[in-house]
Amino acid sequence: MEGSNFGNVRVGEFRPPNIKLPRGLLTSLPALIVILGLAWTTVYTVDPEEVGVVLTFGAFTKVTDPGLHFKMPFPVQTVENVPVQRQLKEEFGYRTLRAGVRSEFGTVLDESLMLTGDLNVAVVEWTTQYRVVDPYLYMFKVRNLSDSFRDMNEAIMRTVVGDRSVSEVLTVGRQEIASEVEMRLQELCDQYETGIRIEQIVLQDVNPPEPVKPSFNEVNQAQQERERLINEARSDFNREVPAARGEALRVVEQARGYSADRVNRADGDASRFVALYDAYRRAPEVTRRRLYLETMLELLPQVRQKIVIDDSIDGLLPLLNLQGEVIRPPSSGDNQENGQ
Repeated sequence: MEGSNFGNVRVGEFRPPNIKLPRGLLTSLPALIVILGLAWTTVYTVDPEEVGVVLTFGAFTKVTDPGLHFKMPFPVQTVENVPVQRQLKEEFGYRTLRAGVRSEFGTVLDESLMLTGDLNVAVVEWTTQYRVVDPYLYMFKVRNLSDSFRDMNEAIMRTVVGDRSVSEVLTVGRQEIASEVEMRLQELCDQYETGIRIEQIVLQDVNPPEPVKPSFNEVNQAQQERERLINEARSDFNREVPAARGEALRVVEQARGYSADRVNRADGDASRFVALYDAYRRAPEVTRRRLYLETMLELLPQVRQKIVIDDSIDGLLPLLNLQGEVIRPPSSGDNQENGQ
């Protein structure tokens, strides 16, 4: 196709046009790039959860709030953004290999193996959550703050764990350990002027070492079984003993009530007998008749058939009606006696 025509121009004979640039443009282009770069470094942005620490030749100058700001170009001034509104964390005894729905973790035995107060070994993994409250102290007061902070955490945790038995560390003492470590770590951070506030110490996992874990689990199961039996015995004791005590008190109170009733009845019968005797002594005939009438009032309602016979009747059979009741009408003498 070397000899083919493209319009009136042969393709094989085409040459690009010779464009000549001004000499001053080539020499000023690097300077322009440097100027644009310096201008770009005069603008910086601070995120909402951060503050900007402005350094002039590496020395602290000021702290700026979130937003768009200007400064002197690099290398005169530089800016370090420090997160003060975000909770930060450090992992000890383990590392998060992959975060997600199913996170993967790796154990760091150099940090997690600890000696307890009863000379046993426990694997302690924990997380320290903290915030930066003073950017100036955080950046300038402690050299290599990240490494120093981790060393402080590990030293305090080993001290607290070393004051307790392995049973406390693995079971009931975990919350107490976390609280004490948080308090001591905050005191040490304040003493070193780190500008850090400890939010929370979380014991992620506390276990015996892998070689002794089966034996430790068997011991725990035996202890739990012992506690279960003790609790069942206490439950039976608390159920049966109060019931027996209540039954004993009921019987005693019932006996006391029966005794009081019998005594009161005896006292009443004795008082009644004394009163009757006094009345009989004052009027023997009236008292005798009254006792007779009261006795009849109690007995007659219980008798189904009643027969009343006049004392003056000589022949009884002609007048006796065995099919019904024979009632003698009251006489005048009876009315007089009743009136008495």
